[in-house]
Amino acid sequence: MSQIHGERAFQSLNIAIITVSDTRTFENDKSGDTLAGRIEGAGHKVFERLILKDDCEALAEQLRTWSNNPEIDVVITTGGTGVTGRDVTPEAFKMVIEKEIPGFGEIFRMISYQKIKTSTIQSRAMAGLANATYMFALPGSSGAVKDAWDDILVHQLDARTRPCNFVELMPRLNEHLG
Repeated sequence: MSQIHGERAFQSLNIAIITVSDTRTFENDKSGDTLAGRIEGAGHKVFERLILKDDCEALAEQLRTWSNNPEIDVVITTGGTGVTGRDVTPEAFKMVIEKEIPGFGEIFRMISYQKIKTSTIQSRAMAGLANATYMFALPGSSGAVKDAWDDILVHQLDARTRPCNFVELMPRLNEHLG
């Protein structure tokens, strides 16, 4: 079981957020608001927040831009992970990421199953790495955002979490065999 240990210092991360939606605005983006509140509540900084249409190329371009910005540690998207024709977030991620982190989607769906049962199979939540930047694709509901943040990301994005976490790996993400 993951636990916070005091021998390591908390490290605040710069996290960028994209809400992927054809209909949401900053006035009604409940999942984006939920995510931003949780990020800041955990001591991290919302570096930038955007709302983009369900457009695979535009989303991939924004993911590339942010992964090339050394000030951004993590990118989290909300929305576009379903199975309809407009849901293109995983396709955009696959155009950008260099390494997939399959365990994130697996654990997310396991957690989600406890609440929405087999409906969780409709989620294509995923994670990966691009240019040493962590990227997480979450479903667009505020409940899914809460589940992903509260049960996975708040722990993995905290350097104090034992036995291991994503933050402690950050200095080594660009290592290559020579």
